[in-house]
Amino acid sequence: MSGKIVGIVILISSLIAGATLYYLQVYGFYSEVSAPADGIVLTSIASGDAEVIPFENFQAIDADSSPIRYRACFDTPYSLALLTETFEMVEGVSPRNAPGWFGCFDAEAIAGELKAGTALTFMGQKNVAYGVDRVVAITSDGRGYAWHELNDCGAKAYDGTVTGEECPPVPGN
Repeated sequence: MSGKIVGIVILISSLIAGATLYYLQVYGFYSEVSAPADGIVLTSIASGDAEVIPFENFQAIDADSSPIRYRACFDTPYSLALLTETFEMVEGVSPRNAPGWFGCFDAEAIAGELKAGTALTFMGQKNVAYGVDRVVAITSDGRGYAWHELNDCGAKAYDGTVTGEECPPVPGN
């Protein structure tokens, strides 16, 4: 009889722990983010500085638990032709998955558009956090998406590799 009670307690504890972990991973740490005060920025080819582009219908989420949890969606009137002539492009990146409840950011669909050439990726802002860059993808119909990617220094710092002289010192070291 006591073996059944212990088994039930273990089963219920496991279910509660699993549900709690799921909630924290998918919902718990995220919060909605208002439109950035300085706007959506892309890095200029000419100056290397961040320049604001017009946008509307902004939606974004972020979490303090990780610098790469940022996801944003917006619309812009700028064409891909104008963007490619003016702003620094980024190659070889693909969007990170967003929680299913954040409906405007479908990483698989965005990756499909990038592969098809109907969307292009641009450098939004370098080092928004140590070793993390903001990447912005814009489609041919003006839909924009932003997410964070580890840059070379961030990838080295977070996997434990010595960062070397080309990277700034890791904060807190």
